[in-house]
Amino acid sequence: MNLLVTGGCGFIGSNFVRWILNNEPSVSIVNLDALTYAGNSESLADFIDEPRYKEVHGDIGDLELVSQLLGENKIDAVVNFAAESHVDRSIDSPRPFFETNVLGTLNLLDASRRYWLELAEADQKAFRFLHVSTDEVFGSLGPEDPAFCETTPYAPNSPYSASKASSDHIVRSYFHTYNFPVVTTNCSNNYGPFQFPEKLIPLMILNAIDEKQLPVYGDGQNVRDWLYVTDHVTAIWAALTKGQLGEVYTIGGRAEMKNLEVVQTICGILDELKPRTNGSAYADLITFVTDRPGHDRRYAVNSSRIENELGWSQAETFKSGIRNTVSWYLENSVWCEQITSGNYQRQRLGTSA
Repeated sequence: MNLLVTGGCGFIGSNFVRWILNNEPSVSIVNLDALTYAGNSESLADFIDEPRYKEVHGDIGDLELVSQLLGENKIDAVVNFAAESHVDRSIDSPRPFFETNVLGTLNLLDASRRYWLELAEADQKAFRFLHVSTDEVFGSLGPEDPAFCETTPYAPNSPYSASKASSDHIVRSYFHTYNFPVVTTNCSNNYGPFQFPEKLIPLMILNAIDEKQLPVYGDGQNVRDWLYVTDHVTAIWAALTKGQLGEVYTIGGRAEMKNLEVVQTICGILDELKPRTNGSAYADLITFVTDRPGHDRRYAVNSSRIENELGWSQAETFKSGIRNTVSWYLENSVWCEQITSGNYQRQRLGTSA
């Protein structure tokens, strides 16, 4: 199988590429990534000489480039991770989110459908387009509401989630209008190795070891369902290889946690693995800051369908996954330094500015 993976230098994308290259020896990957601030080639540096892997610097909005990559590499499936994904950035500047997440996805679908139409009948039947989305398209849950599932109505509350909801609808329309072979996944909050440190868990880990404040929005009682990234990757692979065409699969971690509890858990692990030199607890660094505008109160995701129909199951609990994550950040200080200093971007641009 030849895969075109878009956004494969980002957090979830790079973990997907890494897992495929390590576990599926018959699969080759072309990784198309625009290498924006959150895309880092260093996350896949150990595969630079792997003959089954090719990285291409480019944009999913470039129709000519996407079409060229599909044809030249005889692509059998597209896995679309490419997205602007940080809610705070979408509040500050919504336009890039709609340009990438909506128009970029439309362009990728258009190029892929044109390519698909030229394939032999057997290859058309085997072709897949998997679109990776988020639980945030469903809005916010009350304390007693059932978890999001595949039939939950869309109710996006941020520019980011609105842009992802738009892209989900476009993907759906390509199946129902053109019979184009799509599958969509909607996941809960991911965490694990190689995550850009503006997201909650890596931000707290790196701030703590740098003796900086640990900023928690509002009262810290917002609830998220946490999914270890490798579990997400295996779920995506199951959806790609076994999922029903035109269908949606929601993927969660069965780990609802209040944000404050997550931060406190990280602090406790760091107290054990890397005690502060002054003898104080890391939890002393927690500080509450003004809440994010329109901050959704609770997310939870029901994974029953993908578990029952496709046989997917989690390998990590939150307890094991968060310990793995903290340990990884402590053991990969060079990668962390490149990210926090911005060196990876300066190297890409060839400047020391």
